[in-house]
Amino acid sequence: MTGGAGDGSGFLAVDSGGSGLRAVVGVPGRGLSAVRESGEPVRTGARGIDPGHLLELLLPLVRDLTAEAGVGGLDTAVVGAAGFATLGDALRAELPGALARELGVRTVALAADAVTAYVGALGPRPGAVVAAGTGLIAIGTDLTGWLRADGWGHLLGDCGSGAWIGRAGLEAALRAHDGRAGGSVRLLACAEDQFGPMPQLPGRLYPRSDRAAVLASFAPRVAACATDDPVAAGILRSAARHMAESAAAVCPPAGEPRIALTGGLFKMGDPLLVPLGEELARRLPHARRVPAEGDPLHGAVRVATGLAAGRLTLPSEEAMLYTMTTKGD
Repeated sequence: MTGGAGDGSGFLAVDSGGSGLRAVVGVPGRGLSAVRESGEPVRTGARGIDPGHLLELLLPLVRDLTAEAGVGGLDTAVVGAAGFATLGDALRAELPGALARELGVRTVALAADAVTAYVGALGPRPGAVVAAGTGLIAIGTDLTGWLRADGWGHLLGDCGSGAWIGRAGLEAALRAHDGRAGGSVRLLACAEDQFGPMPQLPGRLYPRSDRAAVLASFAPRVAACATDDPVAAGILRSAARHMAESAAAVCPPAGEPRIALTGGLFKMGDPLLVPLGEELARRLPHARRVPAEGDPLHGAVRVATGLAAGRLTLPSEEAMLYTMTTKGD
């Protein structure tokens, strides 16, 4: 972004996820600042996502960004946060007022990270997005309301996710270790290479608070084996089926909605993308597959520019996309 200090009021866009915060500021029509990051994720506790900790991480980034970009003030702020749909009560209650006091923000939007992922991928258009990494969620809209499927975490759902694929691969490895049907000697060798002797795996895995990430770390090994191991290939076909089921649950049934895929899991390439393409074509023949246009931070920017211009056309729902106007200071 160009321009000197005091050039006018702008917007703040934030993506808060499991790996930390990313933030950017901009002025509509003039572009964006550089992205600033905090590698520390926002804490969650009994009250859900901690608004005080989010603000503590965010304010130093914002002050640096506004100074570097020459933005005279911030009228609008959009925060996309992982877990907002179920853990966002404290954010809704406290963060808009805190942003008004600290930064003079007048209009605030708080969004589930699935919403910002959707808007980053498709913009304000009807369709469906499958966001897949360690976890998995599908989200769709006909522009009158939001639908979501899965995203229930690695113990209750996230079917087809990195954690799901990794767990299925380790199950196949343990079956081979035991001599049970459905095992894979290839996956057993990969699991022992990555985790050590299989009898020790439960004791290493179960006590960890980052079990989902540990499980997901084995997913690339499953993909690498899928070209010549039928068990690994079957796991990825099952993952593709689960993803397509979630996409079908949220995709608008009429018109020609768009479908996009976003998230690191799709870097696995053809072993996952080929069966997924087949499943999507079979279940959603009326929908058009398109590449994702951007990531969740891009989505937060799109929401911010729409709000700043008074032309946000996305549906507003408390648990998904919550907007309010503050009095400011």
